[in-house]
Amino acid sequence: MNQTIDPEWAWSEYQPAAETPWNLRAAAHLYRRAGFGANRAELTAAVEAGVNGAVNNLLTATAEPEGYRSEVADLAHASMATGNVQQLSAWWTYRMLSTPAQLLEKVTLLWHGHFATSAQKVEDAELMFNQNNLLRRYALGDFAQLLLEISRDPAMLIYLDSVTNRKAHPNENYAREIMELFCLGEGNYTENDIRELARCFTGWEVKNKKFRFNRYQHDTGSKSVLGQTGKFGGAEGVRIVVDQAAAPEFIAMKLVKFLVLDEPQPSQELLAPLARELRDHEMQIAPVVRRILTSNVFYSPHSTGRKVRSPVELAIGFLRSLEGSTDSYELAQKLQTLGQGLLYPPSVKGWDGGRTWVNSSTLLGRSNLIRSLLDNEKTRFGRTSLAEYLASEGAESTDEVIDWFQTSLFAVDIPAAARERIRTLPGAGNNRSEKLKDAVHALCTLPEFQLC
Repeated sequence: MNQTIDPEWAWSEYQPAAETPWNLRAAAHLYRRAGFGANRAELTAAVEAGVNGAVNNLLTATAEPEGYRSEVADLAHASMATGNVQQLSAWWTYRMLSTPAQLLEKVTLLWHGHFATSAQKVEDAELMFNQNNLLRRYALGDFAQLLLEISRDPAMLIYLDSVTNRKAHPNENYAREIMELFCLGEGNYTENDIRELARCFTGWEVKNKKFRFNRYQHDTGSKSVLGQTGKFGGAEGVRIVVDQAAAPEFIAMKLVKFLVLDEPQPSQELLAPLARELRDHEMQIAPVVRRILTSNVFYSPHSTGRKVRSPVELAIGFLRSLEGSTDSYELAQKLQTLGQGLLYPPSVKGWDGGRTWVNSSTLLGRSNLIRSLLDNEKTRFGRTSLAEYLASEGAESTDEVIDWFQTSLFAVDIPAAARERIRTLPGAGNNRSEKLKDAVHALCTLPEFQLC
């Protein structure tokens, strides 16, 4: 990709053409990347709105209806009352399934993996809930402010041991991660920068589940961080980090890998226009996301089918495309089994993603996940059965079902041999409902379905 793409062409506004038309499949691609998936009515509306209209609708759908906000707030409080963070994972699963603000929720998931914090260590549902809302509040907003707020977030302070950061013994964990993983990347700082930045954060602690600055434990001496010297505190240290020239390129790279393609690693030349856009907009995320989602490269073969579905994208995308609902607690548990437990990232590096999602073990688990959704008596599609729902969509025969899935859920074409195998499945006697489930399950276990 890096050697064959002109950056100016890549990030110029997409113009539909015969090779890359704006149609239902292109709209489905947009919703898989900028959300989790869309039903056929939503895709039809997106085609009618045009690319810019569809992207604008995704970007501006951030004010959730009052009734929905109250519903998810009540569910969250009920989950936290149990003291079981697994219940909060189920709450977030439900929110992903039902939110009218898909892009906001998808980018919240990006930042959760980026500023990875695990409840396994934090062990406090309220703190994890507060952090989740913090990520959502700034998901498409000011990255510099998000970086400052996450640096003071109690769950993050606990996770990276910053609550023990004292002037006599500065803890370097957060100082290292804010530069290596959160903002700059390796090679853009020194070990001395880490030590000096750690001194800036001394005295930051948690009391009564809230951030507190303990001035008695703060190192008030002069520090030298990334070429600047002064009696810096934590907020000034964060500012110095985010003001580095490497920061916008690093965040642009994260956005491109999340929204456009898993590999190869984008070149500096390809990232440069997006990095400039970030800096020109004072590190505001939304303008860069808009540019990516309306770009030539996003709708080209360089992007379509070039990402592996994460377990969350697999399950939530399957259900949202079919107007599905299910037991959120059971689904959250299955996502954890597949390696993407919400609120339980495996390390401070988050999830590796890409090809790491698929191997012989996880492919079986992904197949079993789809089967469990199809067989679960709590799963509904458009508040009815799968057969009735697909019939209402004009997909009754096996060929019609394959074509419907090809348009709505597949990023690449279903091979002719796979079509023939699914068309000739023996099924379960004369039970049409079971035959349909078998066909859908077979579709969702194809290698092509693992791509988005």
